[in-house]
Amino acid sequence: MNDQAQYSIKEKPFYQAQADEVELYEAAYAARLPVMVKGPTGCGKSRFVEYMAWKLNKPLITVACNEDMTASDLVGRYLLDANGTRWLDGPLTTAARMGAICYLDEIVEARQDTTVVIHPLTDHRRTLPLDKKGELIQAHEDFQLVISYNPGYQSLMKDLKQSTKQRFTGFEFDYPSEETEISIVATETGIDAELAKKLVQIGGAARNLKGHGLDEGISTRLLTYAATLIKGGVEPKAACRMAMVRPITDDADIRKTLDHAIDTIFA
Repeated sequence: MNDQAQYSIKEKPFYQAQADEVELYEAAYAARLPVMVKGPTGCGKSRFVEYMAWKLNKPLITVACNEDMTASDLVGRYLLDANGTRWLDGPLTTAARMGAICYLDEIVEARQDTTVVIHPLTDHRRTLPLDKKGELIQAHEDFQLVISYNPGYQSLMKDLKQSTKQRFTGFEFDYPSEETEISIVATETGIDAELAKKLVQIGGAARNLKGHGLDEGISTRLLTYAATLIKGGVEPKAACRMAMVRPITDDADIRKTLDHAIDTIFA
């Protein structure tokens, strides 16, 4: 199996557009402009990027960023083996050589000194210097860099520098409208629209509590988890508590409020 096939999206991911984001992304890709996708947890950012890679028929290399990630984790490092040392490309280097879309998920989790390595790839140079190897990579003509993050978790310690932000075009994602979200949950899981509507109503009730005891509302992802459990035979109220309430809060009062909403909607 070649590298292109290894990273290709074999089956069409389900994605329901909310506005003109598909057409706008296609325009950005046509110009090979880097893309930033912002939005709350579980609202469809990663699914959107996966869908666009499939639609454009381009390989996708995804990196889940974390606070321990170093520049070497992105670009590569020398490894010891029986014959001495050998160089191993990191995911960013692999994508730049191959012409893949490189998706850095939750980029703000990475250290700022790590994210600086992406800068030469996001302007007219489209290069990636491998200082340890003494090599300067000219990115493949099909290469594109995409990053995502949740603005709700921004802080002085976890935010992108302006020097990084202003290298990207941007999309602002949010949870879908009620009608769209009902359609997403029903289509994704196979439950009927009436049941999907009840789940979405619970999600809406939780999102109204954001900033009033909840850091983050119930995501579309969690709605599909609950629907999947119900489809599998779990009693709806139990499925909602397990998939939609318990993961998002340890506060007894908030849990009680959301459990009451579940009991009311599934009365």
